[in-house]
This record gives sequence, structure tokens and C-alpha cells, in this order.
Amino acid sequence: MARLDCGEGRSVYYEYHRGSATPIVLIHGWAMSSRIWAGTIEALTAAGHGVIAIDHRGCGQSDRDFDDMSINALADDVVQIVRKTTAAPVVLNGWSLGGAVAAQAAQALGDQAAGLVLTCGASPRFTKTEDFPYGGEAESLAASAAALAGDRAGFFRGLASGVCAREVSPDMVNWMWAAFIDSGPNVIHSLLDLANVEQRALLAELSIPVLSIVGAADAILDPQVGMAAAKLARKGSLSSFEGCGHAPFIEDAPQYLSVLREFLATI
Repeated sequence: MARLDCGEGRSVYYEYHRGSATPIVLIHGWAMSSRIWAGTIEALTAAGHGVIAIDHRGCGQSDRDFDDMSINALADDVVQIVRKTTAAPVVLNGWSLGGAVAAQAAQALGDQAAGLVLTCGASPRFTKTEDFPYGGEAESLAASAAALAGDRAGFFRGLASGVCAREVSPDMVNWMWAAFIDSGPNVIHSLLDLANVEQRALLAELSIPVLSIVGAADAILDPQVGMAAAKLARKGSLSSFEGCGHAPFIEDAPQYLSVLREFLATI
């Protein structure tokens, strides 16, 4: 167990699984925890990769009472943990909201970022604009906040049930619900901050390889967002998982790991 001291008595939890091959940073989605990556961690460490897995502020084993829950703050935590943990170039892999965090961290890390993976990632945008017709409506974030305040357990149960398009076991849904419901009271501020994310220029400026993985049947994040990310990135590539929803690494783990390994082999 390791922690990043963020000052004022608050800290962020992370794990560093050591390995000789390229380190990979796994960045989870909104209100989740690094435990969601358990199967991915096992496969990557078995292949010799170092793995850094982080619990965002307010999530998992990190402290709950942070004032700043913005995407900027989450990305800064990632940067500090990477620099504290290793001097080697890393590949950042961000799922859902974690995609926006990973992209911003990649920019901040500069030469220490060797590659970026967006797993159904909320980058370059989560919401639509006049010149970006993909993603959700900004009003949906406020509606989510209201629903969460009205029935936290019910809201997260519905979210857990909607993550996967392919059939998964009731135990898997319950596992995701347990991670969601364990999140702190301020995590909604991270979700609301997605309305402020604008990373089109950021992706276009990155000189590293960028792999965007989308679930073709994703009901949580418009797959067109991930497709746009692959086109915007200078060295972008796209992998679309037919029949998968918002979590290809759960819904089709063998194919997901195969695609991820192929990408890592190019780094």
C-alpha cells in the first residue's frame, strides 16, 4: 500500500506492481476504484509490465474530504504519483472519465509519457458543442447530480447495470455497484467538471502514440467521441469492440488484452 501526500492531512492511494517492461498507469472511471482493473493488472504483470493503479480523490482507498475534485486535480495526482514512483517513460490508460485525466496527465508528463490509451475515454470532450456534435448534453450532468442526490444507491445501481452491453454475471454488476456506492460525497464534482473538458488541441499536439478503444454499443459515452479522439491525435489509432458497452476490458477481456499488448509492443 502506498499513498501520495496531498497536504492538509489528505492523501491518495495507489499501488505499484513492479515489472521490467514498460510501466502502465491504469486510471479508473468516475466514482469507481482501481480494483476494477484487477484482471487487467494480473495479465499485465504476468507479461512483465510494471503497473501503477490509482484511486482518484474521493474513491476507493483515497481520502474522501478533498475540496478540489476537478479533472485538473485528478490529473495532477497522477503526474505526481508517476514521478514519485518511476523515472521510466510510462503508458497511461484511462477509462471513461479517467480518459480525460490520462490525456491531461500525458501532456503534463512530457517526455515521460510514452503512449496514451483511451478506454471508452471522455476525451476530447464529454459534452456536445456546435462544432463537436458528439457526446452527451451538458444538462445531463446536472440531471445526474440531482438523481444522485435523490437516491444514491438507486442511481448507482442503475449505472452499474448499464455499464456493460454484453451479458455479465449478477456478481459483476454487484461488484461494480459496491465500488460506486463506496465513493465519497464529493465525487459528483468530478463528473460535473467534465462539462469543462476541452482536449481537442491537446490531443492534436501530443507526439506520442494514442490508442482509442471504444465499445460500439456503449450507452454511457457516445462511441463517436472515441472515434474523434483517434482522428485528432497525430499518431492516433482506433479499436472498436462490436457488441461491447462501456467496459471492453470486462466484457471481452481476452480481445481487450490482445489489443492492448499489440499497442504496447509498438512503444
